[in-house]
Amino acid sequence: MEEIVIVGAGPCGLSAAAELQDRGFDPLVIEKENIVHSITQYPINMQFFSTPALLEIAGVPFITPNDKPSRLEALHYYRTVSERRQMRIRRYERVTGVTKDGDVFRIDSVGRSGEPIVTRARSVVIATGYFDHPNRIGIPGEELPHVSHFFREAHPYAGTRVVVIGGSNSAVDAALEMERVGAKVTVVYRGESVSANIKAWVRPIFDSYAAKGRIDLRLNSRVIEIGHNHAVVETTDAEGRASRETLPVDFVLALTGFRPDRGFLRAMGIEAPDGIIPPTHNPETMETNVPGLYLAGVVSTGRDANEIFIESGRYHGRKIADHLASCREVMPS
Repeated sequence: MEEIVIVGAGPCGLSAAAELQDRGFDPLVIEKENIVHSITQYPINMQFFSTPALLEIAGVPFITPNDKPSRLEALHYYRTVSERRQMRIRRYERVTGVTKDGDVFRIDSVGRSGEPIVTRARSVVIATGYFDHPNRIGIPGEELPHVSHFFREAHPYAGTRVVVIGGSNSAVDAALEMERVGAKVTVVYRGESVSANIKAWVRPIFDSYAAKGRIDLRLNSRVIEIGHNHAVVETTDAEGRASRETLPVDFVLALTGFRPDRGFLRAMGIEAPDGIIPPTHNPETMETNVPGLYLAGVVSTGRDANEIFIESGRYHGRKIADHLASCREVMPS
């Protein structure tokens, strides 16, 4: 019987594990891939928006000569934290369900070879993140093999025609990288301008590329259909009139963000309606409507997963650890 199981070994899950260790617990972490898997999915050349200090967990300094850490530096940092803390982590084990029987949770999971595993615990922390669940657009052709919701690096797109759907940092970064390797890039975004949250050192470069025609920027526009070698773009003018154009494409990157898996939470008994309302939980303790079941990180948010990132989600573990420690203190010996 485990005292505490943490589902997910992302930065927020690792932070929760460290906070619990600091209060005398020895949590078990179960991770479906390897630690901080979401960061491995980031673009290879990505730099974080946050400073190193805002990404630190477990009281371990994030040392880097750069103002903004790179993806590779972050992977090294979180791996180092888990090793220094000697965290108990079961890697490549996918949790398929969490159910409560009396005062004990049953965690069902599947190992690498497909074998079923059952773990029991007094308390469970869900820190599963959101990166496996992209926001689908819901248009014809979205499931075609040349359409992706992820961007890793520019080289595979060199010399090709690419439509990027979205106007966030991920869309702008991808467009710039692909243009630099010789891709013909069209950015399609529904807003009147790309996001106001574009990184300050990137925005002037993107605006310059768009103004000079090096990147074709289509604002007040949306992709309404994707074919094997084309995409249909609908643009609305200032008078509200819509026009359509068919663009030749080799690849489409739908960089429209991600969302937590609400169905997974509901199956545990957590009140988690689809939409903008966050799953039911106490923001002071992170405990859900299921006693003993907690949320940490982006999984606790509403529709906008950007509400919680590492720099804020890392503190959820402290709230959980404080609450569990206080519960242990009042329990009869």
